[in-house]
Amino acid sequence: MRNFPRKFSAITVALVALFLMLALVVACGGAAETDQPAAGSASSDQSAAPATSGSSAAPAATAPAAASSGSSAAPAATEVPAAAPVAAPTATPQTAAAVVEERPSGRLTVGQKELGPFMGHPALTGNPQIFVLQTAPIGESLLTVSADLEPVPMLAREWGVSEDGSTWTFHLQEGVMLHKGYGEMTAEDVIWSMRQFGADGSKHPRASNMRGIWENPDGHAIAVDDHTVEVNTGAPWSEVPVNEILTSPGGGGTWIVSKKQTEELGAEEANGQIAATGSWNLVDFQTSAWWLMEAVEGHWRKTPHFAELMFQEIPEESSRVAGFQTGNLDTTLIAFDSLSLIEEVEGAEIMRVPGGGESALTFYGQYYVGIGTENQQPGYDPELPWVSSDPDINSEAWKNAAKVRTALSIAIDRQGIVDTLLHGYGSPAVLWDFGQYEDTWLPQELRWEFNPERAKELIAEAGYPDGFSITLTPSLRGAPVEVEACEAIATMWGDIGVDVKFQSLPYTTLRPSLIARNYQGSTCHAGGIRLEPGQGFSGMLSKLNHQAVWNRGVEHPWLDEKVSEHMAEVDTEARRALAIEIATFMFENAITGVGLYNFDSLWPVGPNIQPWIEGVRYRDLRNINGYEYIRPR
Repeated sequence: MRNFPRKFSAITVALVALFLMLALVVACGGAAETDQPAAGSASSDQSAAPATSGSSAAPAATAPAAASSGSSAAPAATEVPAAAPVAAPTATPQTAAAVVEERPSGRLTVGQKELGPFMGHPALTGNPQIFVLQTAPIGESLLTVSADLEPVPMLAREWGVSEDGSTWTFHLQEGVMLHKGYGEMTAEDVIWSMRQFGADGSKHPRASNMRGIWENPDGHAIAVDDHTVEVNTGAPWSEVPVNEILTSPGGGGTWIVSKKQTEELGAEEANGQIAATGSWNLVDFQTSAWWLMEAVEGHWRKTPHFAELMFQEIPEESSRVAGFQTGNLDTTLIAFDSLSLIEEVEGAEIMRVPGGGESALTFYGQYYVGIGTENQQPGYDPELPWVSSDPDINSEAWKNAAKVRTALSIAIDRQGIVDTLLHGYGSPAVLWDFGQYEDTWLPQELRWEFNPERAKELIAEAGYPDGFSITLTPSLRGAPVEVEACEAIATMWGDIGVDVKFQSLPYTTLRPSLIARNYQGSTCHAGGIRLEPGQGFSGMLSKLNHQAVWNRGVEHPWLDEKVSEHMAEVDTEARRALAIEIATFMFENAITGVGLYNFDSLWPVGPNIQPWIEGVRYRDLRNINGYEYIRPR
């Protein structure tokens, strides 16, 4: 299996994009696969004086529409708002130099695995809303990510950091209008929004990092003027955790909203009608059914080609595929097993983005910080075979628990998952955070074998000759084969004598137990592209010492120390050495974040829309993004 390229030179990107655009001109027939090592978002349709947000085509009031694909999870009486008619633009005399811009029209409909209620307020939102909201985008971040995995401007047109890594300066785009008539975005909106993501009670997975960067008691965040922000972090922070929260879309991303809206309405009311800056403005939503958005005409960055964007929650794969086949969905998240059905749709295409993300295995319950005190986490239970009763990594208890985790790791046929479930669109993975960097960063000895016989021996050596029970749960994040691969792993564990209690539930139900540290078991969890290995290491910091919110199932004093060093290291080579040291500890102890597979992203392109090569943002490709660039055919 070949490793797909994840980084591209600017010249290569330009040439490939040009080639693909020319190829589209002559494309015809049934579904075709379009490879997308494409350039990042192009900033066309710029406007020095953008109009206020909102499309002139208001949605009809919850009029019944043909069911797009019939999710059994949604009530039968659920009504999807009908697409509103759009008035044709009035002909206006034009000078020779004038450019006639076509107004947005029609509705773009997308099938999502999970939406839940819309939640857009930085202090109140959680995942999956954090991720899905940014894919539209309704909200925009200060930076985004190009095809060569480099941070590039978004709401910040320029930025820089002092040599000691403690002072960051952001120069903001001018003329960026907030939705719902809340005026121009200013530096005050930026500072307030970022601090809200780190507020007490925030469900953002990087809330502790937000506080450390944007509200450090030894630093400051100030508005130098309306379009300049200066952030002093009090102590050095490397660009890795900073860029993670500054870029979008992604589960750890952020966006800027109106401070004034919350002051006027309150956080709870603003939460369901947030005034942000994206190309799409939320109109209405029905919890666990749909979100309806309208195009922002004259948007500072990119006015959409469609007047409306509808996200529909359709948990079942078969229903999403049926919706695409019947033309009720223009694009949707699909399992790779459904590719043949998509290819049968006349006029449809498959848009392929290599290096879409990575999937890993986590082991929960290993909370070794605060043991025996009032700060002990509720999920810590040394009776679990994969959890040690002693945090000393040289103790027998630790070694036996590590044997159990290693056994579960080497019982997995990664290549089989890639070949059968991913249909070759991916590669076996080693460790979470290293997906596209494994060959260049990790020593060759850090590779998982597939050895079920040795796995049985390790389980017996650890004291469980008759096996044991474990709960296995897929984290539903929109990634390819996330349920199917987890089901396959359950079968493989059964083959070595492990009794697997498999459960599949919405991520909105699973995530609170991960945050509360009371989930006990293992998850199959997919992550997006990393700008640098170690970007997600903060998911292994403790709640006690670092007020960390989301966690990968382990807290340990050694990780608290080393991950903190890594996050503060501004020297590139020293940071790389720390990342490899942490990776070696993770591998040798199979502690958590055990790699499963790296995957490409395959996005169906319906017969009524065109591929949107130039619009893809590469921060996290587990879910479709760039809708503002999609054109009707």
